[in-house]
Amino acid sequence: MLQKMSSRSEFGNPEAPGYVGFANLPNQVHRKSVKKGFGFTMMVVGESGLGKSTLVNSLFLTDLYPERQVPAASDVIKRTVKIEASTVEIEERGVKLRLTVVDTPGFGDAIDNTNCFEPIVQYIDDQFEKYFKDESGLNRRNIVDNRIHCCFYFINPAGHGLKPLDVQFMKMLHNKVNLVPVVAKADTLTKAEMDRLKARLRTEIGEHGIRVYQLPDCDTDEDEEYKEQVKQLKAAMPFAVCGSSQQIEVAGKKIRGRQYPWGVIDVENPNHCDFIKLRTMLMTHMQDLDDMTHDSHYENYRSERLARQAAPKARAASVTGADDVSEKDRMIQEKDAELRRMQDMLQRMQAQIAQSSSSSLQSVGSQ
Repeated sequence: MLQKMSSRSEFGNPEAPGYVGFANLPNQVHRKSVKKGFGFTMMVVGESGLGKSTLVNSLFLTDLYPERQVPAASDVIKRTVKIEASTVEIEERGVKLRLTVVDTPGFGDAIDNTNCFEPIVQYIDDQFEKYFKDESGLNRRNIVDNRIHCCFYFINPAGHGLKPLDVQFMKMLHNKVNLVPVVAKADTLTKAEMDRLKARLRTEIGEHGIRVYQLPDCDTDEDEEYKEQVKQLKAAMPFAVCGSSQQIEVAGKKIRGRQYPWGVIDVENPNHCDFIKLRTMLMTHMQDLDDMTHDSHYENYRSERLARQAAPKARAASVTGADDVSEKDRMIQEKDAELRRMQDMLQRMQAQIAQSSSSSLQSVGSQ
């Protein structure tokens, strides 16, 4: 009996008689997610020389472009937009992340940039279509999600606002992807100049009806520190950043920054740029970016895709229905014509019978 009680105590909780055990469900989900790992795909778009590759390497402390070569000016003149996807496996404290960065070299570099954004839009739609087919297939357990979860669009700080290409591109993509505008080369502007540029960008984005990614509102039960963090992140958008993968020693401390004749830029110092805020936004809202992609942008594509797929069937059904109706009308008309012929024949027969009867009566009367 004592042995049975001891074995029972290994699975029960005598200190809490009302304990059932479903409070352990979050731990189960956590273990399963950590074991499976996570995937995230981001796209970087902008003119060459704005520091896109450097920023990505700085964000994830990796080198995604070890063999990248800068093209010559003669090659850029007729250069078209390319789509280059680089994938790397990152592990931090036992958590694995499959990171895919989609770069778009050639965007905005040619003399004629008309429709230079079409390959990018087509690539995003192609990933939606691939996921749609995999989701509709038989093997749904091993779907690889390559949909774009976030797009960093780099704005040139020397443009004093949005250029026509910036407006056109963002309006083409804001319904397809979580769009995050980023002011590049923040170290080329003073604090006052950057504040004026940010205010102008926010105004122009609103005037053109461009929908950029908005951080979700905090729940009432969130702690005050997290609420203040989200408030500061919202106020900092669009983020003004500069990146660096080099470590510089300053006052006996190594930092990641950029060395200039007049001083050092510490990319992780919030007083120098918004790099740390951008990284905090990306890391703390990575799941929300994933959810927005699946629940909003992909659902919009899926609805349109199903509507296009159903349209030919509806047209075919309407044509078939029209044919059926015309066939029924023809049969009814034939039946009516046959009925009229029978009525005419009956009337003639009745007339003949009546005529023969009257002639017979007349012959009998004459006798």
